[in-house]
Amino acid sequence: MAEPIIRLRNLSKSFAGVHAVQSVDLEVAPGERRAVLGPNGAGKTTLFNLIAGAELPSGGSVELFGRDVTYLPAWRRTRLGLARTFQTSRVLAGLSVEDNLYLAALGAVGGHLRLVRNGRDRELRERARRTAERVALADRLGAPARDLSHGEQRQLEVGLAVAAEPRLMLLDEPAAGLSRAERQLLTQLLLSFERSLTLVIIEHDMDVALTVAERVTIMHYGKIVVEGTPAEIRADQRVHDIYLGRTNAA
Repeated sequence: MAEPIIRLRNLSKSFAGVHAVQSVDLEVAPGERRAVLGPNGAGKTTLFNLIAGAELPSGGSVELFGRDVTYLPAWRRTRLGLARTFQTSRVLAGLSVEDNLYLAALGAVGGHLRLVRNGRDRELRERARRTAERVALADRLGAPARDLSHGEQRQLEVGLAVAAEPRLMLLDEPAAGLSRAERQLLTQLLLSFERSLTLVIIEHDMDVALTVAERVTIMHYGKIVVEGTPAEIRADQRVHDIYLGRTNAA
């Protein structure tokens, strides 16, 4: 079998004595669509931060692409093929959709802005335009990001990650604040990505998460308490109890 693209071993993170992530073991296969779910405070975003390198663990290890990256900085993990989105918008509101995507592509290859364009710049501009098509924003290339609807801004957020041409993408609540129609568009967008791209998604919208994901991990109080297929998760009484606040899920 292929080496896991993510392997977490006994991963933990504490903040002033509070255990945000506790002894997490997790493997994600190449090309997999994995959802990480749980109520607020379950440790999901902290887990993403540990995988992406935004936080260093209190204990345990992080392996990406078959390599130990536990203490590797975030930018080095990006160069290896990891990209992520965030709960809050990171788009540059005063720049066009194309310029946002161009800068994301430029940053992923460690490039620098130049006064005179060269062949690399033209290549990155073309990548930006291809990315806009992939996230259904081809007709908005020249529009300032501030003029996009909320749904379009979330699409652009995904595009900023896609522009880096990653092998692994972490999506932190991409459907937050979207209308029903926008959530459906986002779901179709995520389902359209090639299997060369592994997706791990944190999402409060269970319909989006369980439609996109093939495997689901439920966290509670920093621990993994349930794993399974979407059908198994829907049928698991522990999951219903966690979301209704009926259990401490020890």
